[in-house]
Amino acid sequence: MTGRPDAGRGRERRPPASSEPDAPGEARPLRLFVAVDVPDDVRDALDAAVAPLRASMPGARWTPPENWHVTLKFLGSVRPAMLNDVALAVRDAAGQHTAFRARVEGMGAFPSANRARVVWAGLEDRHGELAALARSVDRALEFGFPMEERPFAGHLTLARLKMQARLPGELSALDVTSRPFRVGAVRLYRSHLQRPAARYEVLQQLPLRD
Repeated sequence: MTGRPDAGRGRERRPPASSEPDAPGEARPLRLFVAVDVPDDVRDALDAAVAPLRASMPGARWTPPENWHVTLKFLGSVRPAMLNDVALAVRDAAGQHTAFRARVEGMGAFPSANRARVVWAGLEDRHGELAALARSVDRALEFGFPMEERPFAGHLTLARLKMQARLPGELSALDVTSRPFRVGAVRLYRSHLQRPAARYEVLQQLPLRD
């Protein structure tokens, strides 16, 4: 994503609103993020394609397929009083973009295949629609959340490793390319941290233009 704009340099910035202390008696903060979903059949096909990796990566903690999504922006801990402002900002950002088509394509790892900590499936973004959408969401939420400084890389997080490891060679041979699917909305999610995996609750679905 884009870094901080030049206009913001040299002037004092308010601390992120999400980090301000709760008022006495205020409800507990919400853990929020903004994401694009993929269709169920695309998830099912990807799950089947990566199934051979599970046996060769016994130390990996695999994300449940129902939790696979493309994160546009992670907000973290947000005061409930801010929820409406956040939803309105994301709605405005989504409304600046026309619906487009995407597909799952390729696999890799962060920070690298030789020192993997996170295994991911990539999203084709040939025309930059996902990256542009992420930038719009980022700018819309600048009123209370720091803008991203790292370039946007659309992906689905498949697994996390407790320790860095070299990925098995068969990963590069897997064909995970999906059918093209329509991206017509973004979702504002609340994350409920629990074991064995987090539960994600859709708070708002915010449409792109047709």
